[in-house]
Amino acid sequence: MEKTNMLDILRIKGTVFTFNELLLVSTEAKPLLLKRRLHYYVQKGELYHIRRGLYAKDKNYNRREVATKILRPSYISFETVLLEAGVIFQYYSTIFVASYQTKEIMCDGQNYAFKKIKNAILTNTAGIEQRDNYWIATPERAMLDILYLNKDYYFDNLSALDFDKVFALLPIYNNQRMIQKVKAHFKQFQDDWGL
Repeated sequence: MEKTNMLDILRIKGTVFTFNELLLVSTEAKPLLLKRRLHYYVQKGELYHIRRGLYAKDKNYNRREVATKILRPSYISFETVLLEAGVIFQYYSTIFVASYQTKEIMCDGQNYAFKKIKNAILTNTAGIEQRDNYWIATPERAMLDILYLNKDYYFDNLSALDFDKVFALLPIYNNQRMIQKVKAHFKQFQDDWGL
């Protein structure tokens, strides 16, 4: 990898990239040589090594980008999205991610909680948006993701949700229990707001 290729790396959209992404933009044909060069750039302070196979342009990288690059396919969901949307009020510093396996990873001082959901749901892009180089669920999709895994979850503020969108996304889950739970939450929302 020549110095000009370091400039190509710095032009990559986003703040975080994987070894494989770097291999694609590099002219280096041998992965071992690329690893050595990356190590050199990390030592010089031109790249920041987050964890095995993950690099950033500097220490001010987007932690949500990391979340969706540790395990793929994945997207930010659950409490992370619902807190941001004002649906729940309990603060969580953990970034919650929908993925193909359940595990918790501490990476560079940030805790990431990956929750397994069925592949047919995980790979369905309805209710998932791309934002700043990572994938994230809409609040309606995040609510359904939580109900898929936790049948008795309590939501603080259902008025932050568009129930038309919730009902439109519900068939993705193909789950009768969830249909009943969503209907109960919708009825509670209507009762609370006098609708």
